[in-house]
Formats: sequence, structure tokens, C-alpha cells
Amino acid sequence: MSGLRIAFTAPMKPLDDPRPSGDRTFARLIVRALESAGHTVRVASRFASWRQAGSELPEAKVAALAEAARVEADWRAEGYRPDVFLTYHLYHKAPDWIGPALSNAFDIPYAVMEASRAPKRATGDWAFGFAAADAALGQADAVGAIHRADMGCLAAALPPDRLYLLPPFLDATPFQAQHRIQRDAGDGVPVRLLSVGMMRHGDKTQSYRVLAEALGRLSTRNWHLTIVGDGPARAEIEALFPPHRCSFLGALPPEDLPAVYADHDLFVWPAIREAFGFVFLEAQASGLPVVGGATFGVPDVVVDGETGLLAPEGDVEGFATALQRLLSDADLRQQMGVAASRHIRERHTLEAGAARLTAFLDAAIATRSKAGARAS
Repeated sequence: MSGLRIAFTAPMKPLDDPRPSGDRTFARLIVRALESAGHTVRVASRFASWRQAGSELPEAKVAALAEAARVEADWRAEGYRPDVFLTYHLYHKAPDWIGPALSNAFDIPYAVMEASRAPKRATGDWAFGFAAADAALGQADAVGAIHRADMGCLAAALPPDRLYLLPPFLDATPFQAQHRIQRDAGDGVPVRLLSVGMMRHGDKTQSYRVLAEALGRLSTRNWHLTIVGDGPARAEIEALFPPHRCSFLGALPPEDLPAVYADHDLFVWPAIREAFGFVFLEAQASGLPVVGGATFGVPDVVVDGETGLLAPEGDVEGFATALQRLLSDADLRQQMGVAASRHIRERHTLEAGAARLTAFLDAAIATRSKAGARAS
């Protein structure tokens, strides 16, 4: 099926949120991919249900249902009825009440892309949000997980015919256009390492800390690290690294990143508590091998031993060992860089994502249609 009318919402973070993040980037790419496939996407609401504390979610539900009623009235006045409602990123901190309400009001299929589920949140401070997220999942005609770790948790709450694995993707063209064969760092020429990550307190700072400690164990190796990123923890993060061996570029606009990737030899990022690390897609599209942390969905986008090397999450010694191996072997860096570029080209492009999303929404529509036929 083509030419779908798709209503879209992102309860975690709206598309126009001013804060850069992988979540916002991927949401925008989903819309772009769907439009490139000939579908029409309308943002139903920019309401964000995400709350810092679970105690705030009952009030968020009231606001969300009021927003859903407003949207319903506007659609009825206009005569608009989408073919399917698509919600991006639903979990216990950001439940979706708008999509289910509008899907019921207009009797249309409901699909969820990037759902995650943490059973330990079924009780305690986040019990209300967990139950609300589960209710939305229970209504969904199709649910897409972006990596196998999420698939495993969702499988306990969903029938297998409504659960799909939808790997993340990116517009690889700008990165492939800048891609060039990586040089062999000769004697006296440092291997150029690159990290790209926001400088927030918490998991991001911990990723930088693991990286700094791993590099500290490789002080006799010839390397230079470039870091792209900014944020409230910048001073703390900069203090972790030797200034004579590191360059801090700050935050850069997205259009500048392909050239930065292309000017380096190896991408390094521990990825503490990250869903999959959008930067790993960008690096590999640029022909860079990677050293990363085997966190959540990272093994789904980085082929360990083929496009890069992965270490257990937070394992400084393991990360240093993987990094030393690639610092020491220019031929292996070259081999993995070529494989990385091919991996993205074959599996994670915008075109591949558009095809998977279209099939996913078609499946949601078919499931809804079958359910309606049985009910009648």
C-alpha cells in the first residue's frame, strides 16, 4: 500500500524540540523516510508526555486527553481522517494517551515505533506510567522495536504477530559523499580518533569517563582524539583528557559532521545506557571502523569483529584492549572501514528504512482490518 495518510506524534520529544538528540534526529528521519515513500505525514500533536517523576504522570494524562479531544474536534471540523496513527517512542516515562484516544475515536489502526518496556517499573514510582504504556501497547495493531534487547522485553506483553524488529537508519548520502580511503598513519603520525556526544551529566559523562580511562592505559600509543559535543558538563569532561592530545570542537551543525567524520581514522564511544547510538550509524556510513560499548542495540548496528570491535558496557579494560588492537593495525582499520560502509549501504539507509516502515504500517492496517472482520 502506498500514499498513506499518517498522523504522527512523539510523546518523548516533539520534532521541533530545540534540544539536539538522537531521539529527535531519528523521529525526523522517520517522517522524512515516510514522505520519501509517497506518504503524507501530519503531526497530530506536539504534546510531550515525558515527565521527570512518575508522580507527575496522572496530571500529564489529564492534559493529554484534553489535547486529544481538541485534535479530534479539529479533525472532525476539517473532515480529516488518517489511514493510520503512528506514535514514536513510547515507554513508562512517556506514555501515549493521544494516539489510542484518536485511533478509537476515528476507528483507525494504531502503530507504535520504538517501544521499550522495563518490567521492573511495573511497581513503584513509575507504576502509573508503566501501566499506561502497557495499555497503549495492548491497543496497538503493530509495535516496532529498534533492537533485539527491546524485542525481548516487549515479547512478554505482545503477541508475536504484532511485534516487529525495525532497525534504525539514516540518510547516508552526505556521509558517503565525504567518505575517502583512510590513510595509514606512519611513524610519528597519530591515529586520529573521533567521539561525538552531548556533554550532559549522567550517562554521557560516564561514557566520556570510560573513554578517558581507557585512553589513559594507552598513553604510549600514538593517537589524537577529537571530541564533538557541548553541554553543561563540558568543563568536567574536558578535565578528563590530556589537553595536548585532544581537540574539542564544541557542538557542530549536522551539515558539518560528514567532513569531520571523513577526517578521522577511528570512531570511539562507550555508549553507556544508549539505545543504539546514532553516531555509530554516521561513523560507519563515513567508512570509519568503530570501538564501542555493547549496550542495548549497539550490537544490532555494529557487527562486532567485522565493522568494529565492541566491549562490554562500562568495561574500561575491555574497551582499552579493543582500542589498542585497532590502533596497532592499520590494515584491520581499513578492512573494517570498508565493511562498515558496505553494512550501512546494505541495511541502514533512508531507502531501506522507508521500505521497512511502509511494510510495518501496512501490517498494522491489515491487522486492524482482520480484527474488524472478526468483530462483524
